[in-house]
Amino acid sequence: MAHHPDETTPLTHNQTPRIRNGRLFLAVFSAVLGNFNFGFALVFPSPVIPYLQNDPQLKMDIFQISWFGSIFTIGAAVGGLSAMVMNDRLGRKLSIMLSGVPSVLGLLVMGSAQNFGMLLCGRFLTGIAGGITSGCIPVYVSEISHPSVRGALGSCPQITAVFGSLALYAFGLILPWRWLAVAGEVPVVVMIVMLCFMPTSPRYLIMKGKKAKAVKSLEWLRGPNSDYLTEFDQIVRSVNSQGRAKWSDLKTALYYKPILISVFMRFLQQMTGITPILVYLEPIFHMTAISLKPSYDAALVGVVRLISVSIAASLMDKAGRKALLLTSGFLMFLAMLSMTMYTHRTPCNQGNLTLTEGMSSIHSVSEGPAFDPITLIPLISTMLILFGYAIGWGPITWLLMSEILPLGARGVASGLCVGVSWITAFFLTQLFMHVVQAYGLYVPFLFFCVITVVNIIFTAKCVPETKGRTLEEIENYFKTGRSFTILEP
Repeated sequence: MAHHPDETTPLTHNQTPRIRNGRLFLAVFSAVLGNFNFGFALVFPSPVIPYLQNDPQLKMDIFQISWFGSIFTIGAAVGGLSAMVMNDRLGRKLSIMLSGVPSVLGLLVMGSAQNFGMLLCGRFLTGIAGGITSGCIPVYVSEISHPSVRGALGSCPQITAVFGSLALYAFGLILPWRWLAVAGEVPVVVMIVMLCFMPTSPRYLIMKGKKAKAVKSLEWLRGPNSDYLTEFDQIVRSVNSQGRAKWSDLKTALYYKPILISVFMRFLQQMTGITPILVYLEPIFHMTAISLKPSYDAALVGVVRLISVSIAASLMDKAGRKALLLTSGFLMFLAMLSMTMYTHRTPCNQGNLTLTEGMSSIHSVSEGPAFDPITLIPLISTMLILFGYAIGWGPITWLLMSEILPLGARGVASGLCVGVSWITAFFLTQLFMHVVQAYGLYVPFLFFCVITVVNIIFTAKCVPETKGRTLEEIENYFKTGRSFTILEP
């Protein structure tokens, strides 16, 4: 009798503490460097547009500004659709590594641009890289992580993307715009080198029938003293129960429910207007006549984003995904509403967006009236928008996508989600400046305000809580519609 507790206790209670996370964290860091460059490239126009409007060779009008800001999203949509194929054929890790090729080329072309066409080409290539990483990195991170840390690690892609944006704003204060492109090459090269030494996703290896390599991958990630063989058996059962997805499988709840939830979440995430707000951040601040330097405002907002995604990472596995999404939506609603009211009641200088002389002062302190505290309302509202987004609808939509998509269709479905996301972002980013010029800044912010209400309702009605659940438990939830349990064979 005395022997039974000693024999069973290690198997049921003491395995998790023996997991070593050091190598897992290293693998995640190596992968999410791709998101660093994604964040860097996404907001590249924000500090660069003022320089380009005054560059004798590359002078831009409103039409060119809109395309320079939005063509990144077309590339991201192409990259996301490419990830549909690359994820399952080449594997998650190799796809992330290959994303470095268009990223390096795009930054090189922009850094040496002699005309507007080269700028568009460079933005398009960096967009392709961003789309591939958007479709591959969350899946890779989710599949190599274990449930106790998957929430925190699942927010890492968003955190590093924010780091990338903040780095761009900071470098934009001291570097000429061409050198900003050169600086973006560094993290890409580091990512490619580091990933050469990281393991392939165990789930991907099992899908390809390489079980011995999958065991070695899990052992490397969890440590030799962990119960990685039990986890391996659970993954094998999950893969065997699904196989590869067929078109007929889309009729089953296991496939269509998580795919529809993921696609609609990615659509709603972009409909909040986060991409045009980030891409045109400095011009927006200039238009609202904040009595502070727009470039410093942008850097300050970047710091707020970084703090907020760090908070989200610490709360992800404590507060839960759904609670953070609801909180995020409510904060964004309040901030969008205040921004709408301010820009509707206070005249904004749209002309500064299109006239060179207006933009020429963007890097100098306003020469207008003395400091007026009320002009801080758009700055505070923008900070709250990005704070709310960063604690919920930013990182959690990526995490939930990688958690709830069925394994048999995860590669294709994640690429579809990214494609829908960036096509939506393109139309919003392309139309944003034209709507502002025609109707005023309050119109797009009123639209975004309405969307945040839709987000709150959708979260409450359709999004499941996945905190602390294994990927196999989540799959069974959609399969049975009743519980987060694993069906034993």
